[in-house]
Amino acid sequence: SQDERLLQAFANNEDIHSATAAEVFGVSQSEVESEQRRRAKAINFGLIYGMSAFGLARQLGIERKEAQTYIDRYFERYPGVMDYMDRVRKQAHGDGFVETLFGRRLYLPEINNRNKQLQQAAERTAINAPMQGTAADIIKRAMLSVDPWLADAFGDKAWMIMQVHDELIVEVKKDCIDEVRDGLIERMISAAKLDVPLLVEAGVGDNWDQAH
Repeated sequence: SQDERLLQAFANNEDIHSATAAEVFGVSQSEVESEQRRRAKAINFGLIYGMSAFGLARQLGIERKEAQTYIDRYFERYPGVMDYMDRVRKQAHGDGFVETLFGRRLYLPEINNRNKQLQQAAERTAINAPMQGTAADIIKRAMLSVDPWLADAFGDKAWMIMQVHDELIVEVKKDCIDEVRDGLIERMISAAKLDVPLLVEAGVGDNWDQAH
C-alpha cells in the first residue's frame, strides 16, 4: 500500500500488531495490552480479506458499532491502505485481473457481474490476491534458491522436505546445522527486494514442533 506509517513501523522492526493497536486505541506501544493487540491483529488480517464491521464484530465478540469505529480509526491512521484498496478495485474492474508484485496474474471473471454479491466477493479477492500471491511468489523464489544450494554445498547432509506457507522445513545432519541455518536465512531474506525488510527466523529441533 506504500502507507507511510506502515512502512515506518516495518523499517523500525516494530511488532506490526502492537503498532496498529497503538494507532487505533491511541496509546503508546509500551501501553498496549494483550487484548488490544489481539483486536489489532484481527483488524490487520481481517481488512486484507475484505472483512466488514459485522464480520469483525462477530470475530471479536463486540458490537458492530464498536467494530466500525475501529475500522474507521484504522483507515484514518493508515490512509495508504484505503488508497491501495480503492486503486486495486478500480484496476480489477478495468482489467479483469490483478497481479502480484512479480507480475503473476489472477483473473476475476465475476468482477463486473451484475450480481452484487458475486461482484463484491471478486473485489475482496482482488484486494487480497496481490498480497497472498506475492507472499507465495516469495517463498517459491526462496525454494528455487535454497534447493540447488543445499544439493551443491551439502549433498546428502541437508535437504528441503516441506514448505508450509512462509516456512521451509529442512532435514539437516547435526554437524552442519549452523552453516545451513545461516545460509538458509541469507537466501530467504534475499528472495525479494521490497520497500520493507524481509525478516527471517530459524529454529532447530528434532521435529517441526520443537523447531518452533
